[in-house]
Amino acid sequence: MGQKRHDQWLERHVKIIFVVVSLVFGRTVWAQIRYAISEEQKDGAAVGNVAKDLGIDHRTLKERGFRIVSTSGESMFSVNQNDGVLYVNGKLDREEVCERSTPCLINLKIALENPLEIHYVTVDVIDVNDHAPRFPDQEKHLEISETVLPGARFQLQAARDPDSGSNSVQTYRLSHTDYFRIEIKDRDEDGKVPILILQKPLDREITKGMKLQLTALDGGRPPKSGTMDIRIDVLDINDNAPVFTKEAYTVILNENTPVGTTIFRVNATDLDEGQNGEIVYSLGRDVTDKLRKLFNVNPITGEIVVTGLLDFEVKDKYEIDIQASDKGTVPLTTDKSIIIKIADVNDNAPQIEVTSFSSAVPEDSKPGTTVALISVSDLDSDINGRVTCSLPEDIPFKLMPSSQENTYSLVTTSSLDRETISRYDITLEAKDAGQPPLSSVKSITVWVSDVNDNSPEFSFSPYAFYVIENNVPGKSLFSVSASDKDIGENSVVSYQIWRDGVENKYTSFININSENGEIYALKSFDFETLKTFQFQVVASDSGSPSLSSNVTVNVFILDQNDNVPVILYPVSANGSAEGVEEIPRNVNAGHLVTKVRAYDADIGYNGWLLFSLQEVSEHSLFGLDRYTGQIRTLRSFTETDEAQHKLLILVKDNGNVSLSATATVIVKVVEPKEAFAASDVKNAVKDEEENDVTFYLIITLGSVSVLFVISIIVLIVMQCSKSTDYSSKYLQDTNYDGTLCHSIQYRSGDKRYMLVGPRMSIGSTIAPGSNRNTLVIPDRRRRDSGEVRNFKVSQDVSICLSCSVVKNISF
Repeated sequence: MGQKRHDQWLERHVKIIFVVVSLVFGRTVWAQIRYAISEEQKDGAAVGNVAKDLGIDHRTLKERGFRIVSTSGESMFSVNQNDGVLYVNGKLDREEVCERSTPCLINLKIALENPLEIHYVTVDVIDVNDHAPRFPDQEKHLEISETVLPGARFQLQAARDPDSGSNSVQTYRLSHTDYFRIEIKDRDEDGKVPILILQKPLDREITKGMKLQLTALDGGRPPKSGTMDIRIDVLDINDNAPVFTKEAYTVILNENTPVGTTIFRVNATDLDEGQNGEIVYSLGRDVTDKLRKLFNVNPITGEIVVTGLLDFEVKDKYEIDIQASDKGTVPLTTDKSIIIKIADVNDNAPQIEVTSFSSAVPEDSKPGTTVALISVSDLDSDINGRVTCSLPEDIPFKLMPSSQENTYSLVTTSSLDRETISRYDITLEAKDAGQPPLSSVKSITVWVSDVNDNSPEFSFSPYAFYVIENNVPGKSLFSVSASDKDIGENSVVSYQIWRDGVENKYTSFININSENGEIYALKSFDFETLKTFQFQVVASDSGSPSLSSNVTVNVFILDQNDNVPVILYPVSANGSAEGVEEIPRNVNAGHLVTKVRAYDADIGYNGWLLFSLQEVSEHSLFGLDRYTGQIRTLRSFTETDEAQHKLLILVKDNGNVSLSATATVIVKVVEPKEAFAASDVKNAVKDEEENDVTFYLIITLGSVSVLFVISIIVLIVMQCSKSTDYSSKYLQDTNYDGTLCHSIQYRSGDKRYMLVGPRMSIGSTIAPGSNRNTLVIPDRRRRDSGEVRNFKVSQDVSICLSCSVVKNISF
């Protein structure tokens, strides 16, 4: 307690030492004072009363200019001119002012004027323990080889403490370890230096390094301390060989693994470090060049990489040596055997082989006929090499397994028809049972060879041809054509006219080209003599035995305008037609004088006759009907009219080149009394005759109209029913003598015909060789089918000159 009070007194009071020297020279007085004060005093702390200690009246301090003059520490102190007290200016830190100097003295010079006095003040700054020891580095790194022997010394840097005396570093303390202890060496100005001493041998493989803590303590109460970490690394020597992490390596690898694939990685460890622990991998010295082409090892990572193509079918197992070496000055090496098993994958597609192949099979082959032998194979093994073979389902072939494995017979399953399918492109597919399955296909072509099993077939049956009369004998009229679905000799067709012994006068003047079916006429036809006829043609192939077929050919003769109109009335005599008619003078206008009748053996336009007046003495008296040939009076006769008139009548047909004839009518005008006796009877008979004709004409026209309507209805019904009956069906029309139009419509197969001609009675039938005229009426429904060959008939209107009605007929 007494010591503490003494220290406080020393801190708050000054030690005053007077040294007074009086120099009677300019009345200068010199004195020296010394104060002691602890460091870390706050700003404004009083050091001592300089005026009082020097015996100077404080009331004169300001007048005399009491102040601190230049000193080394004037910035740290200041004086009060009112009371003469010396104060601390700012914080007082001994370590900043004196650093390591002991003791720490600060000299001040204080001056007064009038009279001049100079006083020296020394302030002794006393140290306190305000700093802890501190090492230059927070951590110290030491590298010690595992070969260093115990007793080795390692000097460490000393800790620094700005405090002095007992407050500075006094001792060091090391954290617990069996390997090291600390020793302290005192080096005066350098202070106490710690030395680390090895006590036990080091083994890097057991202890790679350790971390210690060194503590420095000063002598303060309580003591302050500072620490430093010591990290010790044990340096390695190459005293350990590499060791693989596994005792044995076995790898299963799929075949066809891509080149560059890393299959696995070997790993070896070395307890050494640095170069001594760095491992390099390589293939063993005994590895063959063949293996080196298939595998390689990464020297750094130990990854084994595929460098060549692997194939299970070539080799299924490899054994290679891998060597691990460190990088020590004298490298240590360890070898390890690696077994690589190659696993089969489904990498081979099945192979198809065709043997004993018959490329052509006759179409009359029986079901079950062997066409080819098929064998399949697969280089893979087990399930990957199990192969099945199949065919498409839509062909008349199948595969029959044989007693030998993976062998099949390709046989037919049904009858073949070359004319339907002459060639089969058969795709054989072989598929293995691998996952995923692989397959391969192979195409073979089987041709069906021809057998003569088809007769020739005509393009149309029956044929219908139209031949214009007056044809040139020996010139081709038309041709028939037949085809045979067979090929080669079996399809070569020859033609002939069928002559079965039955008398057919028409086949005698018809001939046929046996090679191309061209038909020739040996004579010229006359429509007026022959209208139609038929015969049969036989087509035979060249097969063995030969097959044949026949067809009926209907020939229709077409009319030409080769007949001149014939005058029926007036009757011709000596090459000219001339008649005399007498009429009373008192007849009225419109009186029928006479009627010119004419006939043309041709039909259609060629038989359509028109009448015209070529010459007449008086045009105003007589008129001629263009179509009927009737001559009538145009007006009544007068006294001045002549008694005799001559009329020249021209009758011509409507052919492309018209043919004509003329008739002359002499009309005599007689007085009624003269003519009465003879003409009354004549006129009565004539009127009665005209009345009968008119009556019959009305009946005929009505019948024609009714029959025409019935014909149209029947034709429509027949067309709708699409009858294929080739028998002739007739629709008959009424006819009249003279030039009155008459016709018969009939149907043969798919064609309609109209026979037009004069003097045909109701109910007559068509007979070959008759003088009836024939026009064809094509069936519009079959016009575009191409099944009927015929000539176009240009005539489309039939007009009878003796009829008062014109019938238009469309073809």
